[in-house]
Order: sequence, then structure tokens, then C-alpha cells
Amino acid sequence: MVETITGAINHICRPAILFTIACGVYYGVFYHWRHLVARKSTIVIVELGLAGFIGISMLHPTFRNIVTKPDNVPIVGMLFLIAYFTWLAINKMVTNDNLIAEGKDVENKAESKQTTYTWPDLVFSEFICTIVVWAGLLIWSILLKAPLEEPANPVETPNPSKAPWYFLGLQEMLVYYDPWLAGVVFPSLIIVGLIVLPYIDINPKGNGYFTFNERKFAITTWLFGFLILWVLLIVYGTFLRGPNWNFFGPYEVWDLHKLEVLRNVDLSEYIYRVFGLNGGKLPDNIFVREFFGMVLVLAYLVGGPILLARKIMPEMYKKMGAPRFYIMAMLLLSMAALPIKMVLRWTINLKYIVAIPEWFFNI
Repeated sequence: MVETITGAINHICRPAILFTIACGVYYGVFYHWRHLVARKSTIVIVELGLAGFIGISMLHPTFRNIVTKPDNVPIVGMLFLIAYFTWLAINKMVTNDNLIAEGKDVENKAESKQTTYTWPDLVFSEFICTIVVWAGLLIWSILLKAPLEEPANPVETPNPSKAPWYFLGLQEMLVYYDPWLAGVVFPSLIIVGLIVLPYIDINPKGNGYFTFNERKFAITTWLFGFLILWVLLIVYGTFLRGPNWNFFGPYEVWDLHKLEVLRNVDLSEYIYRVFGLNGGKLPDNIFVREFFGMVLVLAYLVGGPILLARKIMPEMYKKMGAPRFYIMAMLLLSMAALPIKMVLRWTINLKYIVAIPEWFFNI
């Protein structure tokens, strides 16, 4: 019975299945179950359920070894904090949306009418928080050993060799993209996107208070990027990536000799070899060989924003204007490229859409 349950959980935690479930839950939480999730009883059930799952799973030696690693303990705590603060945001959204529907002021406006002095009220509260955090860090440092390792040895590389937790999302992206994209282009787009966000978002609603109905697109897009494309990838890299960067279930022993049979195929190989074009032989000319991939990428980057402006988001295009909208569309399509590439890799083992190893240029 226990092996059946652990086997089922291991299967569910396969990357494609877990990603699909996470996307489905994300969509359901914000568009169908938002009012149910906003209840206080929901976060109590979620936090207790998460704690119970971890507590029971600690009886399994493999799970216990992974979760109790000094590097991984903060990630476990992060999951509880993310669950709580995501729920808190949804709770505030639902509360304010109900108040707006009734024609009343949102919570923040009602609270702003109450005067609170910086001294002693705010300073005293900050002092208490400082003492609590200091005490928590002191206890943490006593109970948990610092994850310091021996000096780097080029002869013996750790397996798996993992980046710090806050870079695990980027390290996971290296599985699906070339280093120049996953390590340079996409991180730069993330930083630039966060910088320009206040300048391209001209919606005056939702400033200073939580709301969902007034800012559905902005909230769902941003949180999808954070929760699904960042936090979930950190979970992948922390708990599910083992030796040789293979996927392992939470109860699966990290076997150094595990082999995953993957036939990674580029788009040009699919077109010419699988479908038999050109007699199943790849053309020698780079541009002929990668013509279909280049057209597909250009259609996505050029035709995608035009399609969004004319067919999918015409009202937003009119409100934002062409410059703001097309910048937003390019950032949106760049973000959407990651889950698209992940799904293609998991389903049909598609490695690169454009593969030019002669120039170290792969997409």
C-alpha cells in the first residue's frame, strides 16, 4: 500500500504532469475558486495539509535526506510563506472587489482615515519585529549547520552540481535553451521587463490596494511568471533534480547510474529525417537546413504581437497605444516561450527550433 502511494506521488511529480497540474490549479484558483480560496479556513487547511504531508513523508529515508539538507530547509520554509502570502493577497483582492461592487471604499482608504504616529507606534512595532527576527536567526544558526563544503576541487565535481536556490530557475532553463538564451537573454529581459513595467502599465486602477477584477491580466500574468515559471522551477531544481540532472520523484533513490532514454531531436531533423524531406538527409547549407525554424521563430516574434493587437487584445491595444502595447507583447511572448519550449521538450523531445552549432547559435 505504501509503495503504491509513493509510486503514484513519484509519477505525479514527473515534470510534465506536475507542470500541467500546477497550471490547472493556478487557473482554477484565480478564475473559479477565488472566493473559496479567500476564506481563512482555506489557508489553515493548506498549511496544515502541507505540514502533515511533509511530516508523514519524513518517515521515508529518501525524502528525509533531501528535505533536511541544510541547503533545502529554507526552501521548505519558503513554500509555507509563499502559500500564506499568496492566500493573503487573494483574500484582500476578494474583500476589496466585494466592497467596490457594493459602492464602498476599499480597505486601504478606510484605514487611511485612522492616524498612527511614527513614534512610538511604528518604531516600537519595528523594534519588536527586529528582536523576533534576530532571535529566530540565532536559534536557526545553533540548530542548523551552515552548508559549507570543502574547497573546490576540479578533479571531483559534485553530482548534481547545483546553483544557489535563487538561481535554480535559471539552471533549469538551461535544459531547454542554449546558455546564451537561458543565462543572458532571458535574465536580461526579466530585469528590463520589471524596470519598464511601471511605464507601460497605464491602468490607474489598483494603485495602493489589492484588486483582481480591475487588473485581471496584470495579476495573472505576473503571478504566473513568479509562481509557475520561477517558484515551480526552483522546486524542480531543489527537490526533483538529482545526479546527472535527471528527474527523481520525492521518494525515489538518487541513483548515480540512472539513465533516462531521451532522443533529443531538432526541428530540422524532424522535417528532413522524420518526415523524409530531401531524401531524409539534412542540407549542407545552414540557411536551407534551418529555414523552417527561422520562419517559425520570426512568425512568433513578429506575427505574435500583431495577432495580439488585432485579434486577441484589441481593446488593450487601443488603451495602451502602439509603443507600450508592442513592448508589453514582446515581453509576454518571451515569457510564454519558456513553457512552450518545456512542453515541446517533454512531449516530442524537441531540443532546438533553430540549431546552428557551427555558429553556437541555437534557439
